[in-house]
Amino acid sequence: MFDTALLIGFPYVATAVAIAATTYRWVFDPYSYSSQSSQFLENRALFFGSVPWHYGILTILLAHIVALSFPGTWGLFTADQNRLYVLEITGLSLALMTTAGLTILIVRRIFNVRARAVTTALDWILLVFLLLQVALGFWVAYYYRWGSDWFLHTAAPWLISLAKFRPDITSVSALPFWVKFHFINGFVIVLLLPFTRLVHLLAYPFSYFWRQHQIVIWNRARGQRRVS
Repeated sequence: MFDTALLIGFPYVATAVAIAATTYRWVFDPYSYSSQSSQFLENRALFFGSVPWHYGILTILLAHIVALSFPGTWGLFTADQNRLYVLEITGLSLALMTTAGLTILIVRRIFNVRARAVTTALDWILLVFLLLQVALGFWVAYYYRWGSDWFLHTAAPWLISLAKFRPDITSVSALPFWVKFHFINGFVIVLLLPFTRLVHLLAYPFSYFWRQHQIVIWNRARGQRRVS
């Protein structure tokens, strides 16, 4: 019953709340879709935290999505022991890089007055869960080896069954506690995201692909003479 509530009920509740909250915020408060940036790349702490965090987390998420979307192809790729070994080392390196980057960003946010001023209580809570998630990802990858392969036979069938609205937890119910906690914590992040400043991640500026190369906006009438 406990596994059913956490591995079936909670993912559906978290996803439903996230979709509803994101839609409501986009319709009634669209200008809140902002990172509320404070001195973008203003110091080394932000630079050395932001770069490894963004590159690391995006690569890790992309790998998860590819494995989930193309399990057959991913399985063929990991069937070779040498490729699997390289993939595991790469994953561990990315997880460590991501954890270090996020830690730097959190420390910077604690001691930077401007950054702290635009950080809400829910932002702090989400940052804690994000740090826990990436640290857990590194821990699971290190202590439960070859996750690139066993993911296809455990988490992938479970997530696909949820997406098809035919939930089946058979493949994940016997997994160790910390592995299941890593899965559940991912949905905690999904639940919290729409209520924080990090919701701007969902509003990627796709219009940049077709906007003009350069836009000039005059702040005074053209040809107007400056009055001395």
